[in-house]
Amino acid sequence: MRSTQNQPSVQAVTPALRSWIAEQFAAGCLAPDILQSMRASGWDDAVARAALQAGMPGPGTAALTQQAQPAIATAMPTPDLSAAPSVIHLPDRSVQVLMSLARHRVLLFGGLLSHDECDALVALAAPRMARSETVDHRTGGSEVNDARTSDGMFFERGEAPLIVRIEARIAALLNWPVDKGEGLQVLHYRNGAQYLPHFDYFDPAQPGTPAVLARGGQRLATLIMYLSTPERGGATIFPDLDLEVAPTKGHAVFFSYERPHPSTQTLHGGAPVTQGDKWVATKWLREGVFG
Repeated sequence: MRSTQNQPSVQAVTPALRSWIAEQFAAGCLAPDILQSMRASGWDDAVARAALQAGMPGPGTAALTQQAQPAIATAMPTPDLSAAPSVIHLPDRSVQVLMSLARHRVLLFGGLLSHDECDALVALAAPRMARSETVDHRTGGSEVNDARTSDGMFFERGEAPLIVRIEARIAALLNWPVDKGEGLQVLHYRNGAQYLPHFDYFDPAQPGTPAVLARGGQRLATLIMYLSTPERGGATIFPDLDLEVAPTKGHAVFFSYERPHPSTQTLHGGAPVTQGDKWVATKWLREGVFG
């Protein structure tokens, strides 16, 4: 499904949406591109245009919309696809390559986790779940955000044998050291829960970003592992790419962003779950050692 709202009449211009629009302008995006992304994410045209008009930068900030893009990272997490494999054989498991968008580096892996591993990860995480938060760009801390209506928790790296095994598998798959990754985050989306489109990198223009980058540098890539298959809804959507990935237990979607800028077209979100529950585990890869 394309829509992140079922009925345009109930769409509201939230503080989170206004903040996101401001971030896009500050990052150098043009108004038509922002409008297109909002439409693709399911926003009603009239609501999107009104929100965009209200968030347009004034003459004094015009230079922000013309700023140069940040530098490209010198090294990136990436699987070895040089031989165009349909299966990648790792030390402890073979993983299918189900889909690859070379230009934007979006990959869908089949069977990255076994069903038993998915169930065990959910069981470990369930007692520690709390309302999900997002990064507070003003301070570098975290805050509850209306754009994200899931529950979640973080594991410390290596805190349980199952976590150690999964982290080692991810490191082998993406050719990126375990210590350059954040701890696994497990999220639970109940019926109706969603995450509006957003970017995972840390916006260099935000005042809280230096504090976040001090713990391991910029984020470079995201791996979302599906721990359950909801009956309906819950797709991972990429509005700029017109791409939807259905959540399938054991599968994982990977995407990378070589610079912290909307030009990477990694705007993504979690469409509403309309029947059942969706559990996912997310791994973010950093440019430096995370700690």
